[in-house]
Amino acid sequence: MGILQNILAVIVVLGLLITVHEFGHFWVARRCGIRVLRFSVGFGKPLVSRVDRHGTEFALAAIPLGGYVKMLDEREGPVDPSEQHLAFNRQHVLKRIAVVVAGPLANFILAVVAYWVMFMAGTSAIVPMVGKVTPDSPAARGGLQNGQEIVSVQGRQTPDWNDVNLALVAEIGASGHLEISTKDKQGRLETHQLPVERFMVRQDPPEPLGTLGFAPWRPVVAPVIGQVLDDSPAAQGGLQPGDRIRSVAGQPISTWEALVSHVQAAADTPLALRIERDGRDMTITVTPEGREQDGVTTGFMGAGVGSVSWPEEYQRTLSWGPLGAMGQALSRTGEMTSLTVGSIGKMITGLISPSNLSGPITIARVAGDSARSGLETFISFLAYLSISLGVLNLLPVPVLDGGHLVYYVIELVRGRPVSERVQAFGLRIGMALIASLMLMAFYFDIMRL
Repeated sequence: MGILQNILAVIVVLGLLITVHEFGHFWVARRCGIRVLRFSVGFGKPLVSRVDRHGTEFALAAIPLGGYVKMLDEREGPVDPSEQHLAFNRQHVLKRIAVVVAGPLANFILAVVAYWVMFMAGTSAIVPMVGKVTPDSPAARGGLQNGQEIVSVQGRQTPDWNDVNLALVAEIGASGHLEISTKDKQGRLETHQLPVERFMVRQDPPEPLGTLGFAPWRPVVAPVIGQVLDDSPAAQGGLQPGDRIRSVAGQPISTWEALVSHVQAAADTPLALRIERDGRDMTITVTPEGREQDGVTTGFMGAGVGSVSWPEEYQRTLSWGPLGAMGQALSRTGEMTSLTVGSIGKMITGLISPSNLSGPITIARVAGDSARSGLETFISFLAYLSISLGVLNLLPVPVLDGGHLVYYVIELVRGRPVSERVQAFGLRIGMALIASLMLMAFYFDIMRL
């Protein structure tokens, strides 16, 4: 059921993003007087198609990994003299620029609309309260203490943990000090300077809180199993959702954190778990799988915690009216665009590991997880992916919209088009770059599995 839900979620997400992107190209092309021959969602042989009164074929094709808008163009075949004024290549360069930019712009507009709806409906959030602080860590040296609420990071307001993490991820590669402002339970404000050196450089995945040496405050969670992954050590050992762990290797435990500590310290070592199931006590044996990260091997059991009950004072609902929500949506879209552009730049310069690239497998998994987590999470993921698609398409790489945009800007400055020989050479380079990125993304997807 999980795999099927992942597939359905990714079809919905990619289908919507591709349709919106290509509709941007299509709508502006029509307004510029260009004849559109085909609007296709997907590649390959059309599964369903129809032709409208303008002679445009709308098609749904078999391979759902992209789409295209095919316009009348003399470079792709003979054009009847009576229709040459409708050909894309005959249009003024500013019209061609408008058509190219319209696709990515449509993705940014979709993100704004998605965030606007989400902020109007209201978002549930957990107050970003500091929990355990590791001794002699940057957080400890900066004076962070358990029970303080983080109100801003580097001057950016942080009403929830999502904002805290986004603000910290934007500082990857920073050296010097990170400024974090907090308030205590009496409302007293305090500013902390946390010393960092090449903050989170090449971490995979980035762990901003752990790197600074503190964790979010969490309520005490009972060691009750909420979910068990298929074919995991927990499933093979016989653990089931609803099981309450009473002891591990003969040592009584009362919190989920204690269970995690035992499991992580027992890589490839059988653990005797005394559990309570349906009012009966029994003992089963689970052997956590050893997984290595950054040279450290930790145990992985493949079981997740059940529902967590947060006190009301640690929860808040953030909502705005139509105008306020639009301001928040524009601000969030700008922040996520800046973060995406910055991350690409840091990946190119080596500050972020290329292993953070994600392909269709990861997108499908995250899409499915976000769909299961609720509409708010799904809309947020959809908006972020739409922004990512918009940014990626504007990169100055031949084949992408950004590559065409570079050619047209050069033409606008020079007064004549870039030669077909140069464009053909750029096309080959662009295809090689895109193919390499796709192969890398697939490789890292498989490694994550």
